[in-house]
Amino acid sequence: MTGLMTEEELVRSIRGHLPQLLRSDPSLGDYILSVTREHFPSKVETEDRFTRMLNELARDREAQSRKWEEQKAENRRKWEEQDRRWQEQDRKWEGANQRFDGVDRELGRLSRSVDALGARWGIQSERAFRDALAAILVESFGVEVINVNEFDDEGEVFGRPDQIELDVIIKNGLLILCELKSSMSKSDMHTFERKVRFYERRHKRQATRMIVVSPMIDDRARQVGKRLGIELYPDSLDVPA
Repeated sequence: MTGLMTEEELVRSIRGHLPQLLRSDPSLGDYILSVTREHFPSKVETEDRFTRMLNELARDREAQSRKWEEQKAENRRKWEEQDRRWQEQDRKWEGANQRFDGVDRELGRLSRSVDALGARWGIQSERAFRDALAAILVESFGVEVINVNEFDDEGEVFGRPDQIELDVIIKNGLLILCELKSSMSKSDMHTFERKVRFYERRHKRQATRMIVVSPMIDDRARQVGKRLGIELYPDSLDVPA
């Protein structure tokens, strides 16, 4: 009984007879190649395409490598330039520090010299200032300014035995005790008041007036002076006769 072959049976038959058919009819192979070429590239075409892909990949890799090398070279150049700037800045800072150290040493030496001169000048200028004020009082008001210098054995004024200096004015039987200074602080005001009490106890005589003459009187010193009953004058010409 003869029937139609199925597609599967036909494929098996072609596979079984194809080698013999190709040997018996070589043109059949060419035909098969021409048909399959429409759907599948040839070996040469495949190799050519693969070669082109490899070449493109190689070119891309080379281009990327060049970019990386150029970028590395640019980064290296920038780092070298930055490092050069840092080194230059370090040299500038080192030079500046050396100059500052030299200036600092010179200022320290000058400061010590000024301090030494200032201490000596301060004593002399305070004395000169006191003498000038005393001279104005003498010439302007016809009074006698006596500089009293006594030793405080019991330390009543400074809390320890020390020399006490005070200006005394005697006029018409009045006892006026003075402090003539270029500047007066709060502590100076308290010290002056203790010196007055020391003089009063030692000489058993109460001061009629307590006067401070100074162009520079601290605000807190003014408050202390007013509370203690001390007259404050910025200039000796302001002292009432």
